[in-house]
Amino acid sequence: MDQTNIIRDLLRWIDDNLDKPLSLDNVAAKAGYSKWHLQRMFKDVTDQAIGAYIRARRLSRAAVALRLTSRPILDIALQYRFDSQQTFTRAFKKQFNITPAYYRRSDEWCATGICPPIILDEHKHLDHEFVVMPEQPLVGLEQSCSYSLEEWSTACSEMRQTFWHYYLEHTTSIASEVFGLHHAIHNTEKEDEQTVFYTTAVKPEDASFNNAEYTHLTIPAGEYVKFSFSGEATRSAMQEFLYQIYGIYLPKLNITRRPGYDIEHYKIKNAELRDLNHHHDDPKSHVAAFDYYVPIKR
Repeated sequence: MDQTNIIRDLLRWIDDNLDKPLSLDNVAAKAGYSKWHLQRMFKDVTDQAIGAYIRARRLSRAAVALRLTSRPILDIALQYRFDSQQTFTRAFKKQFNITPAYYRRSDEWCATGICPPIILDEHKHLDHEFVVMPEQPLVGLEQSCSYSLEEWSTACSEMRQTFWHYYLEHTTSIASEVFGLHHAIHNTEKEDEQTVFYTTAVKPEDASFNNAEYTHLTIPAGEYVKFSFSGEATRSAMQEFLYQIYGIYLPKLNITRRPGYDIEHYKIKNAELRDLNHHHDDPKSHVAAFDYYVPIKR
């Protein structure tokens, strides 16, 4: 196995074990090399020092936990192997230039300081552009759900599928354009969870809901970064697309996310309600195009 493949496997293992002991001895034992040889090999392949990379990834995971949960700062610090809140705060401030407490309560979420995972696999480049969206009135059905941070990566795909089915059950025809608007808040009852509010919406002229639960809402005008999905719209491909936006591209673009909805914009294939299997349909059966908008401040 060549060096790149060895380090590729090790990077995946590191990212899956950031809350476990990851001393150089432990990592070298996992890789099956001496500490000296592993450090040299890691540096050659990634151009980073292994210890600094692990710390930066741990702090980045901690930053996400600060934003998306209400867990005490000390608990987050201990989870990611810092021996005290003071040690964690010093390291966090060095990487993000602000304290963990301020990072948590800020209305905006700046990606500066987030260290994305090093991925040596080939992956699709995401097309993106900065756009100013005009105000857009919509009509939609709002739902909510709660998940822990650890569940979120797999749960969000199921969430979208569930809410799509709910839309199909409460409309008399399928609109050619469908929007998914969502934002998350801390769960007031469970500190480890976030509650996501998701509205499946259409333009007023396309609304054909068969119940009275729909609401009128407006996407305010503003600046967004727009990512465009390419390829076949399978559930796994779309999930990978969404992961890359927040996990890789926003940190690399050094984006500051301002308050507001994340917006999913789907263009729907010509489809009749009777043609869709609500229990086994894959997005590729009805999604012709998909763009994702993140509200930003520059």
